[in-house]
Amino acid sequence: MNNATQLMAGHSPLPLYVQIRDSLRRQILEGQYQFHERLPSENAMMKTFGVSRITIRQALRDLHNEGLVFSAQGKGTFVSKPKAVQNVQRLEGFGEAMAAQGYEASARVLSIQQMKAPKAVVAALDLHAGDDVVEVKRVRYLNREPVCIENSYFPLDVGRQMFALDLSGDIFPMLENLFGLPLGGADIGLDAILADDETREYLNLRAGEAILRVERLTHNRDGRPIDFEYLCYRGDSFKYQFRIDRK
Repeated sequence: MNNATQLMAGHSPLPLYVQIRDSLRRQILEGQYQFHERLPSENAMMKTFGVSRITIRQALRDLHNEGLVFSAQGKGTFVSKPKAVQNVQRLEGFGEAMAAQGYEASARVLSIQQMKAPKAVVAALDLHAGDDVVEVKRVRYLNREPVCIENSYFPLDVGRQMFALDLSGDIFPMLENLFGLPLGGADIGLDAILADDETREYLNLRAGEAILRVERLTHNRDGRPIDFEYLCYRGDSFKYQFRIDRK
């Protein structure tokens, strides 16, 4: 059954442009169209769906607003590379934020080890010089594309519990639901740095490309620092979104 037949056969109460938008979104997210691949022309979609040009343009407008497609003057509409957008008004993990936007998020563990805490980690986690921590290094994926390298550091009483666990998802729900550590808030810093060799390899970057580095220190509800992270994102794949008010 083709897309036009599906729209007609469903007798959906939704407007046609919404049905077309949802159909195209599903095809994009399922990988039927690759990044930067050109979508069918407006004329072709008018014929396929049996609708007017304005209906097609309404559907494409919504996909533009969602960041799923972009237009090139005189060339058509193309599939965008997915960009993670995270709102810092609420403390949430990468997977939690991406799932709310309809994206698939996952992680691959590169290493987990107990080690002497680096100086910056000692200060952040309020430890003593020479104390050990558990370091977890992961690659984060958005729609199966690598977008971030995470280096996370935990105090021993927290980190030692992670060695036998599945770390392919968000760690925040694990801290709260498995470890009984309700989270309070986080301090966040942002800067841009050049990607090192390891980051370039895992994120498929060229030599000399910059990355967005997020430094995040998360506290439990009692104010204890329990998770210090360096999150290194591809510059074309991530955006932090803020709202600030003038009081």
